[in-house]
This record gives sequence, structure tokens and C-alpha cells, in this order.
Amino acid sequence: MAAHDTQETIALVFLDIAVIVLVARLLGPLVRRLRQPTVVAEILAALALGPSLLGALPGNPTDDLFPPDVRPYLAVVAALGLTIYMFVVGLELDLGLIRGKGATAGTISACSVALPFGLGTLLALWLHGRHDTVAGDHVDLVPFALFLGAAMSVTAFPVLARILQERRMQRTPTGALALACAAVDDVLAWIMLAVVLAIVRSSGGADLVRMVAESVGFVVVMFLVVRPRLRVLVDRRDAAGGLTPDIFAVVLVGVLVSSFLTDKIGIHAIFGAFLFGAAMPRRGAERLSQEILERVEQVTVLLLLPVFFVVTGLNVDVTALGRSGVVELLAVMAVACFGKFLGAAAAARGLGIRSRRAAAIGVLMNTRGLTELVVLNVGLTVGVLDERLFTVMVLMAILTTVMTEPLLRLIYPDRAVQRDILEAERTALGLSAEHRVLVLAEGADAPDGQLVDWGVRLLGTGEDSELVISRIEARPLRRVEVGSGRLADLAAVATSLEATQSLARRATAAGAVVHVHSELADDPVAEARVHAEATGADVVLAAAGSALAAAAAEHDDAVVVTLHLPDEASTITGVAARVGTTADGTAAVEQAARVAERLGVPLQLVTRGGRRETRRASTLERRLEEAGIAASQTTEDDLLDRTGLDGASLVLVRGVADGPHPAAGTGPVLEVRGSAHDNDERLDAMLTRRCERPREDQREGQR
Repeated sequence: MAAHDTQETIALVFLDIAVIVLVARLLGPLVRRLRQPTVVAEILAALALGPSLLGALPGNPTDDLFPPDVRPYLAVVAALGLTIYMFVVGLELDLGLIRGKGATAGTISACSVALPFGLGTLLALWLHGRHDTVAGDHVDLVPFALFLGAAMSVTAFPVLARILQERRMQRTPTGALALACAAVDDVLAWIMLAVVLAIVRSSGGADLVRMVAESVGFVVVMFLVVRPRLRVLVDRRDAAGGLTPDIFAVVLVGVLVSSFLTDKIGIHAIFGAFLFGAAMPRRGAERLSQEILERVEQVTVLLLLPVFFVVTGLNVDVTALGRSGVVELLAVMAVACFGKFLGAAAAARGLGIRSRRAAAIGVLMNTRGLTELVVLNVGLTVGVLDERLFTVMVLMAILTTVMTEPLLRLIYPDRAVQRDILEAERTALGLSAEHRVLVLAEGADAPDGQLVDWGVRLLGTGEDSELVISRIEARPLRRVEVGSGRLADLAAVATSLEATQSLARRATAAGAVVHVHSELADDPVAEARVHAEATGADVVLAAAGSALAAAAAEHDDAVVVTLHLPDEASTITGVAARVGTTADGTAAVEQAARVAERLGVPLQLVTRGGRRETRRASTLERRLEEAGIAASQTTEDDLLDRTGLDGASLVLVRGVADGPHPAAGTGPVLEVRGSAHDNDERLDAMLTRRCERPREDQREGQR
């Protein structure tokens, strides 16, 4: 094939990138439908465009699409994408994940690295004789065994984090511990790979000592000299109100220069990019980190990394494996899966973690994904792996990634995840009061302040009560899979938490005991349903017309109150409860009594004049009076004519099943749906407690 001139080469590179991106995007929906991470689609696209599929067709279309003289230019694009990716990995490295879990996570991670590393080096004794020559050069056993052991020990933190997020497992103790273990594993893996590369690339003992000394010196300079000076970027970003081109240019220059320096040291350019990302300031730098990620992630994931995958795929030829290659693949899979799973699961079990959770951690730590491909490409580049063993190892990376989600679903099914989420949230909130109101707030566009005020009023005054404020917002940006996806949300999390704390201060000033929960979610309605169940709330309050009101309505175990507010606020001078004949009507009377009690205003029991409703209202009036809650009975017509309780200052409380009130819409309206399992028991319990309270106080005084 004739060489292409410069213009033809440029045109082919552009065409190749377009084809790569297109195929990866087309495979994405199919892979997601199979509940697989997006990275799997990009890897499969790479294999499809390489000699394993396209190249196996008559005429070898792969060579026409990716001519040999064009591939070095694609390799440069791939190297740039890989370098920026490693910077993102370093930037999103969150060692705060191990806070409070250090000993446990460290032990599990050490075991999940040591066992596959040892088994990998033993496997290398068998594989070395088959793959000891790469491009005509002999590969010594020691570097070959060390590299194979390191490759077996990798866990893909980004893929693991995405799987946990999609199953909502990051909110469970199992998911949180798996994230912490993967974070430690990430650090251990890169250190181990750097040491192996130093051994592989050194020309002798003195050269190895030099490389190790220079590497350690580079790390020290990055964290003790460069990192403090990078704080200036945070200050300038805050002064400018956003990420400026000059700040972004400094970051990019830092990434590229750091990559150049580690390459000159003799380890690999990826370590410089990773260390520069890890050295970026953390405290107070959430907005800067988010804005940097927003600038680099989309281009990196959509444009540059797919090229890296295809450059990898061009070196993978599944059709050339043969029977011996399949045997090697089975051996590699056995060592990789057994080593990672047993190392992590056995260590977790030994630390007292229950069998199901220990097994789930073992499955998650076996995820390899893109991180493994990075390691394998380094091995291919430095001449440790030949193309046949490289193909075997890439297939292992794909298979261990694909098998994680279905195995996890088998070992740790959705019902177990749901149970652990509820348990974790109850523990985190520390709920203990006998009456609990949950307020579902959903962001700046909802009247959250007034919603919280009404939540306080629904507490009443006659018993031990507490208010839970749950502020659930949609994620501002759906992250594509590059890093863990955590830092990208930090600024939004901080804003949401600040708003939630402001609401909590408002409720505390009104005399309520308050617990708060703030979260960003891909599906706020689903998260609201889970949180309503997790809190064990007696009453769930949401704003009328809000998306979360629908989530509240699906919670059968609690009274659900929907708040309708008038356009203009006014002083509340009374509460009117529609006395219906359903469970909703009974729940409405209970909530109305609590509000009137909290506000210190009259309570009106409203009927339509029918005999049954009137008799029920009389019974309720008597029971409320016995409990110390002043109430009177009236009809709808009389209420509208009453001068002291005009509609503008009247709170109307009615059951959903009892129909609209004639005055609805003139003042605040609380629409109440009773619990599906309540047979007037909640109202009875409230009134009984209020009747017993004076006797308890009297006994306490006698003591």
C-alpha cells in the first residue's frame, strides 16, 4: 500500500475518528439496555473495527480504514486522550472515601491485591516460555512475572463507582466500603505499576536506583512544592467568578509537562498526568474541579478515548488465538477472578462482614474495565507483552467487567439493596421521636421555606416529635463515564446542602427538632419514595404540583399531606377541618388539630349538615375537648358567613376522598390522604397520649 501524503493522512485521521465515535455511540444504547457500563460499548466498538471482526472480512477493510502509515497519528491522539483521562482519575481520586473505614478498607484492598498478584506471578512461570519474545527481543522472567501480577491486581474504580451509582448501592454500607477499597486499590495499583515499569525500563541496578530516586523526588515536589502553589488557581477562580482561559491553560500545561517529566524519568507519561491531578487542591476547590472536568470530560470521552480504544483494538486479533490461546484465556480468567474475588471476599468475611456483603465486595473488586486497558497498553508499549498475550489479557478485562453486574445482581439482589438502604438511612438520621413529619423539598423553584413552616405546624405540641427535611434535586449534569463521577457533583451538593441547612435553621428557630437529608439524584421521585420509607415518617408533606408530591402519594404507610398555597400570604386566624366519613377525613381532622394546636388558633369541624357527618363531628369535638384541644362544630354555609374566619385567613384541611370544600383556593389548603393501614388508630393514639400527659405530669410533680 502506497504511503499517503500529509493532506491525505490528515483527511484519513479525521475520517477514522468520525467512524470510531459513530460506532461507539451506536453501540452505547444496546450496552446500556444490557445494564453494562458505557466503557463496554467503546471496547466492543474497538474490537469490531479491528482485525477481530472488520479485518476478518474479505479484503481486510481494517487496513483500508486504518492504513499502517496513519496509525502513528491516531496513536498520538490516543496518547493525548489517555493522558487527560489519567489527569481526571487523579483529580477525582477521593481518599476521603476511606475516612472511618481505613483499617477495614486497607486490609481488604491489600488482600485483593496480594492474592491475584501472587497467583499472577505463578501463572507467569507457565506463560513466560510461550511469550518470552516480543518483536524479536527476549523478555526476562522477572519483569514479565511482575507485570502480569500487577495486571491481575487491578480494580477499575470508575466502572465500580458507576455500577454502584446505577444500583443506588453507594448509599449502603456494602457500597461505601467497596468504594473505599477501590480507592485504596487504585493507589496501590498505580504505585505497583510504576515500580514494575522502573524495573522493566532500567538497564541495571544503578539505573533502577536512579529511576526510583527521581520518581520519589518527583512525587515529593508535586505535593510539597507544586500543590501549595496551585492554591493560587482557586483564589483566582473565585475572584473571577469562574474558570478563565488563563487558569485552564495553566492546568493543561501542568498536565502535559508533568507527563513529559515522568516519561523522561523512565516510568510512563500517564503517571505525571495522574500525579498532577492528585496534587490539585481539594479543600474549597470543588467549583474549580467541577469546571475543569466539564471542560475536559466531554471532549475526552466522546472524541479522544474512543480513539485510544480503537488503537488498542487494532492490536487485538481474537481470530488468531487458536486452541492454545483459548486455554491461556481460561487460565488467565481463573487466576484473575479467583484471586480478586477470594482475596477481597475472604478478607471481608474475616473482618466480620456478613457473607452476602463480603461476596458482593469480592464481585465488585473483580471489575477491571478501562483501568486494566491502560495497564495492558503500557505493557504492550514497553515490550513486556506480545500481541497474542495482549489479546488474551484484553479479553479478560472485558469479560470481568461484563460479568460484574449480573453476578452482583445474583448475589446482592434489589430487595437486599433496598433493605440496606433503608437501614443505613435510618441509622444516619438517628430518628427516635414518637411522631415524625417528613418534608419533601425539591429545589429553588419550590416554596421550600413555607413548606418547612407547615411541616413544623404539623408536628403539633402535645408529644415528642421531630421534623425531617429531605431536599432531593435532579443532578445538574449526567456524567459520562470517565472518573468516579463524584467531584463533578460536589459544587451542586454543596449548594444543596447549604440550602437544606438554611431550612433546618428556619425550622429550629420555630422550636422543632430537625434532621436533614440532602441529595442529588438521577431520579428524584424514585429517591423520594425510598427516603419516605426509610424515615418511617408518620406524615409526609409535599408542595402541590411538585414532582415529589407524586412520590409521596405512593407511600401507603404514612399520612400524605399536599400543600396548596394562595398567591399572597396572610395572617392565619383559624383552622377548618372537613369532617368526612372516610379514613382521609379522619386523617384530615388529626392534622388540623395539630396545626391549630401549634398556631394557637380555633379549630372548626366542618360538615355539610348530614346526620352521619354531624354525629361524627360531635364525637370528635368531645374527644378533642377531653384531650385539651378546643374545637367547635359548624357547617360549610355557616363557615363562609362567619366574619372572624374569612377565607383569606382560614386554613382548610380536607381528605382527598371527601371532595372539595366550597372555600378551597381562598386560603392555604392541606389536602390529606390517610394511611392505607390506619383504622382511626393514629387519631386515637394522638388523643390518648394527650389525655395521659396530664396524669404523667401530675405523677412527676408528686415525686
